[in-house]
Amino acid sequence: MTQFTNGLDALNALNASNDGGGNNSEFTPLKSGTTFKVKVVDKAAVQMVYAYGVHAKNNNGVPIHTFVAKNPSAKSAKGNPIENLTPWDKAWKYFADKSEQYQDANSQLAYKFKAKPRFAMAFFNLSDGAPIIVDLTKNQAQAVAASITKYEKKLGKIAFELSKEGDGTATKVSLTPILDMDEDITDKERANFEKAPESFPQDIFNGIWYEQDEAQMVTLLRQAGFDVTLIGYSANSDASETNEQPPSEEQYEF
Repeated sequence: MTQFTNGLDALNALNASNDGGGNNSEFTPLKSGTTFKVKVVDKAAVQMVYAYGVHAKNNNGVPIHTFVAKNPSAKSAKGNPIENLTPWDKAWKYFADKSEQYQDANSQLAYKFKAKPRFAMAFFNLSDGAPIIVDLTKNQAQAVAASITKYEKKLGKIAFELSKEGDGTATKVSLTPILDMDEDITDKERANFEKAPESFPQDIFNGIWYEQDEAQMVTLLRQAGFDVTLIGYSANSDASETNEQPPSEEQYEF
């Protein structure tokens, strides 16, 4: 079962109405206060995936950085798991089934463990003349995609500033056009702009997401402060489980 949605299908997912290891490629950390000057090579250089993670400490747990399931569940049109549930899906269902109304305590706990859409987007970095891939939430990716659409007819003529501002879950990502290409980019950046490829290879996103198997996901549930015995797992880890955390990067918001 594939869990990756690429190109135009991934862009379409941005406008959908939803409620509610061993990398071949690596994300470029887009930290708050960071700006990259980039060229948009391909508006469809996007990949969507449903990812898990916990942003902040609570319930005696620790932050769990973004990861995806090696064996993902099937999702409904609203993004709810419906078949082949992962341990984190089972934690979501445990609280969702106890919820009596929207945004009550159990509803909020269910959301904590729910897989959320994440978007990998590729750009051509003008500072070093190489592709970069950034990891964005749906709202962040929507803002970036809106700018690309607005300036679509000028993509081959203008560069952009890709920036991130704010703290915690309130961060915003923007893609702002550099309209004065004579004054606002350096000679080196202009040379890299001119040498940028016409498209990215189809495998540019291969291995970009950190995948976890069932046992590893159970371990991460424990670390997040969830009592895994509530969904049929042992209270103690066994030899098949690992305490390894996904790589820590600042871009993760949930």
